[in-house]
Amino acid sequence: MDPVTLTTDRLLLRTVGPHDTDAVYAAAQDPEIQRWTMIPSPYLREHAEAFVGQMVPDGWADSSMYTFGVFLPSGELVGMLGITVRSLGTGEIGFWATKEHRGNGYITEATLAASRWAFTSVAMDRVEWRAEVGNAASRAVAEKAGFTVEGTLRSAIDNKGVRRDCWVGSLLPSDLGLPSTAPYLPGQS
Repeated sequence: MDPVTLTTDRLLLRTVGPHDTDAVYAAAQDPEIQRWTMIPSPYLREHAEAFVGQMVPDGWADSSMYTFGVFLPSGELVGMLGITVRSLGTGEIGFWATKEHRGNGYITEATLAASRWAFTSVAMDRVEWRAEVGNAASRAVAEKAGFTVEGTLRSAIDNKGVRRDCWVGSLLPSDLGLPSTAPYLPGQS
C-alpha cells in the first residue's frame, strides 16, 4: 500500500522519511520513550536512520505496519504512531509523544484518526492496544480514545530482553459508530 496522509483539526499524520531523521533521533533520546517502548536503548542515530529509511517504507510496502509521524501544522514532530497487522482484520496500535507535547491530547487525537482510517480503509475490525503494566500515560491515551481495557496479560511483552506483564485493550468500529466488515456477536454473560 502506498503511504497515506491523515489530517485532524490540529494535526498532520504522515509517513516519515530521511528528512525526519534528526527529529526522530532527538525525540527518542527521552528516557521515558526508551523505558516504555520497544525502541533500542541507547537509541543511536543509525537506529533513526534505519527506522525512517527502511522500516517505515517497508511496512507500508508490504502492508504489515502503517507508521505515521504525528506533526503540528508547523511541521514540528509531536510523536509517532503505528498500527501493526497482527492477523486478518486485527491491528495493534503503538504510539509515543515527544516530551514537550505530552498532555495536549495530540496522541489521543492521532489514535482516533488512525483507528478510523484502519477501520474504513484497511478493513480492520479490531485495533488492539497493549502497554506494559505501569505505563499510565499510554493507558490514559487508550481510555480517552475509547478503548476498552480488557485485562492484564502475564509475561506478554518482551522489552529489551525482559518479560513483562501488559495491559490489553481494544477499539472496535462500532465504538466509533462505524460498521464492521463482518458481523460481531458479543459473548453472553
